[in-house]
Amino acid sequence: MIKGLSITPPILGRISIGRVVERNGKRLPEKDDAFTITTQVQNKDGWILHPLHKTLEDAADNKKIRSIPITLLFNAPALNLRAEYTLFDWTNGRPVCVGNGETARQHIDGCIRERPCTSPDSCQLAKEGGCKPYGRLNVQVEGQDDVLSIFVFRTTGFNSIRTLAAKLQYFHALAQQATRHLPLQLKLRAKSTTMSHRTPIYYADIALRDGISLTEALATAQAADQAEREAGMDVKLLESAAHQGYANGVFEDSPDEVPAILEEFFPEADKTEGTDLSADGASAADTPTNQAKPLKQGITPRPSKLSDRIGSKTLQTDTAH
Repeated sequence: MIKGLSITPPILGRISIGRVVERNGKRLPEKDDAFTITTQVQNKDGWILHPLHKTLEDAADNKKIRSIPITLLFNAPALNLRAEYTLFDWTNGRPVCVGNGETARQHIDGCIRERPCTSPDSCQLAKEGGCKPYGRLNVQVEGQDDVLSIFVFRTTGFNSIRTLAAKLQYFHALAQQATRHLPLQLKLRAKSTTMSHRTPIYYADIALRDGISLTEALATAQAADQAEREAGMDVKLLESAAHQGYANGVFEDSPDEVPAILEEFFPEADKTEGTDLSADGASAADTPTNQAKPLKQGITPRPSKLSDRIGSKTLQTDTAH
């Protein structure tokens, strides 16, 4: 296996809430009140819809997808939801610092260094550079044609990350090794706060599918788990392989994905207007987008490389000690 390359579950498509629109010559995220399921292919109009999107849209009220029938590829919550504080460098599109609130991995002068992570609220570099919580939920959508691949829902919203993390932990506590067989749905929920000026904030949640009780869901999952065991499947080995794949690289997102991620979750508005349109509690939704295009060469970078600033601060810290 190539060292330094993170081996993540193969992606069939993307699940998003929102889109990117052009406003005053800039491409900025805009909230929506429904899910969108896309392929990984873009054309001049944005991301191409996945065939499962139309299937669910036709069955939904008002043609708006507000719930998606899903299952999980893994039992372990940490494999289904990957969430970290992430800081990107707009001058080169690379992740510079990734942390979990305790330790952080920083990319400085071609080297990876571990440093304490104090979270964005108390990290000066994070405040300067636009560090955010960044989550990736991996799910399988009912009707997909590959049993070992996933659809990814990306978000920088606290509400989505906190809710998804809690639900995954709770369901795993109840179902243990049968969690991956629970009949679940990804649901769109709304709330309003003073920060949102009383307008709805949309975020993602995981729940049992409509009409299924918890006892029924657990019985169904246990039966499916038993059938897998009798067929010779070892899910623990599958999860061990997934853990090794994630640990094989420093940063999970591949270089070709980063431009679209920057435009969706770390938009140019962060630098010019101080507005975060992709995180809940701000002026728009807790959403990734479904119309993002790769960054163009003309986008204005931050005035200096974050890696240079990190290196300078690290040198001062090391010297002081």
